[in-house]
Amino acid sequence: MEYRLLIARRYLRGSRSLVSRITAVSVIGVAVGVASLIVVLSVMNGFFRFVRDMLVSFDPHVRIEAVDPDGISGADSLAAWAATFDGVRSAAPFVEGKAMLSTETGFSVNKVVIVRGIVPDPASEMQAAIDATGYGRFDLERREGLGGILLGRSLGERLALTPGGGGLEASRVSLLSAAAIERRLTQPIGASPAFPFEVRALYALQAAFDENYVFVSLADAQRLFRTGRKASGIDLRLDDLDAAGDVKEALEAALDPRVYSVATWYDLQKSLYDVMRLEKWGASLVLGLIVLVAAFNVIASLTMIVIQKRRDVGILRAMGVPAEGIRAIFLTQGLLIGVVGAGAGLVAGLGLSLLQARFGFVKLSSDDAFLIDAYPVAIEGMDVFVVAAIALVLCVTAAIYPARRASSIEPARAVAAEG
Repeated sequence: MEYRLLIARRYLRGSRSLVSRITAVSVIGVAVGVASLIVVLSVMNGFFRFVRDMLVSFDPHVRIEAVDPDGISGADSLAAWAATFDGVRSAAPFVEGKAMLSTETGFSVNKVVIVRGIVPDPASEMQAAIDATGYGRFDLERREGLGGILLGRSLGERLALTPGGGGLEASRVSLLSAAAIERRLTQPIGASPAFPFEVRALYALQAAFDENYVFVSLADAQRLFRTGRKASGIDLRLDDLDAAGDVKEALEAALDPRVYSVATWYDLQKSLYDVMRLEKWGASLVLGLIVLVAAFNVIASLTMIVIQKRRDVGILRAMGVPAEGIRAIFLTQGLLIGVVGAGAGLVAGLGLSLLQARFGFVKLSSDDAFLIDAYPVAIEGMDVFVVAAIALVLCVTAAIYPARRASSIEPARAVAAEG
């Protein structure tokens, strides 16, 4: 095998001919394609992790919901039982339903929102998500007869609603459930069925979520929707987000599927996550064409080497080198092109990604439209391995035709023709 490697290396770098230049272009093409793929995949992974981390600040890692729309009876007991599973850090009931949001500012009073009642947790990741907007704090406790409410930043700004602070008084809103609206229409005389709340914070995730979801305490939601002690489901927080699938399987095995359904953080926003992954692999497929074009260049350059070195191949065959040995020489050339090109591409791609992650050279925007100011980067080892492996496989595959052509050369004719 040593002589095959030596000959392959000599053929690739032994001259300054057009063939060598074409080979250099092939190596550069592989390097550019690999580097581009590494950078794009890392940026796509960065966006995915950023969006995921923001969403799971509000969404649970695993959720147990009742199949019956009336909710879950004995939710506290079910939460305590779910908390005993391995990897579960906490479990708490929640209530969710639709209500009409009205304000005291004179803006839209017919905004229907989804109200989610949760158990306030000082250690919740929600505070970190609210800190990103700079508006308010995670506080849902009742004070002076008013419960706290969290609104999406876009909704709050559109309705001129702000949390208190800086000498300003917190805005107040009211929520009416569907049952309360029905009572108002059928019984216009009597106490107002609206529940008043005080705006405590604004959060920002994505436009569709921010415009439609508001958060109150579990007790306030139960009073608003008149559910009593029932809950819509149980939200679970885990020690390891990646263990959500295993916890889901364990819960499904222990719960009656006719009564309860279990969903992970991915299931709760599946359409969004699926689109992001589709974009990632779509962009990768397009950039992969660079490597594919480089592989065609490998075919051209190695075919020209076979023509150029026809007499050398004939001499090697006459000296006793079998056809398999000749094929191995040219397959090794393809492998060397792949190793050098993929290696250079990996160094360049990983280097650019690490520099972006560390210094954030490439900015997203100069305004406040984004929650981050630079493109996020997250390097995943599997992506790096797959990109490098595909580049090597394409280069070796591209060498198969020239290798077969070289191995079919007849020694006598090759030497006689050159002579």
